[in-house]
Amino acid sequence: MSGPTLAAKNPDWFVPDAIPVGPACLRTTHLSIAAHQDDTEIMAFHGIAECYQKNARWFGAIVVTDGAGSPRAGAFANYSNTQMKLVRKIEQRKAAALGKYSFVCQLGYPSADIRNADHAPSVSDLAAILGACQPRVVYVHNLADKHETHIALALKSIAALRRLPANRRPKKVYGCEIWRDLDWLADDQKIELRVDQNEVLARRLLDVFQSQVAGGKRYDLAAIGRRIAHATFSEPRQTDQAAALTWAMDLSPLMMNDALTPQALVKQYLDNFNTSVLAKLG
Repeated sequence: MSGPTLAAKNPDWFVPDAIPVGPACLRTTHLSIAAHQDDTEIMAFHGIAECYQKNARWFGAIVVTDGAGSPRAGAFANYSNTQMKLVRKIEQRKAAALGKYSFVCQLGYPSADIRNADHAPSVSDLAAILGACQPRVVYVHNLADKHETHIALALKSIAALRRLPANRRPKKVYGCEIWRDLDWLADDQKIELRVDQNEVLARRLLDVFQSQVAGGKRYDLAAIGRRIAHATFSEPRQTDQAAALTWAMDLSPLMMNDALTPQALVKQYLDNFNTSVLAKLG
């Protein structure tokens, strides 16, 4: 059984346990849609840990861009975009093997394509993979992220998810934090994702991406530190209930109501934050 037909010119499929792509997609229960190599390991570790060495759960990952625009320093300072793309592709494959993913598919689109609101092929590819996987839980970038490519991909991910029939859409869609924390969400509206199940795996996954860690961006320290900080600062009146956690924005309402726009949903969250802050001041 082959995988879905895609518009991307050279999609890189990698299945760590070497079964065909089709069955690897079909068994996937948790799926991440991320812009860049290492985004998955930062924003969707909850899904990785939930599925790690579980017979009935499998984590799959889609990485949409080619990694050419990565900042670089140190040993990677003089790498060309072509060299960087290859390094990042290999790193992402290593992470998939380490985390025992069901599969990782790297579509290889330039970031500019994803930021283009009219770029239809990327949406079609996401919809095709989603249709082949039928996951129960999907992790995407959150709609209040700071990174323009992340925002653009979040919108494309929602558009692709909405192409699925209503009865085949995932029950849970989480908008995950990378470039902007989500601790500002009202407590009754943010999703708490505990990520203290396998601290060693979490650190090893981030350490795979040496083109970033040794190349000028200490995501390994920052991501783990933020998870620990969230656990401590989540509640001022009780002891820590988790050793590490991440926050997510609940995007599931967009799966249940196609008339609800992403902008309207985010406005609800922002309005609630605004109201809660002003109420306390009052």
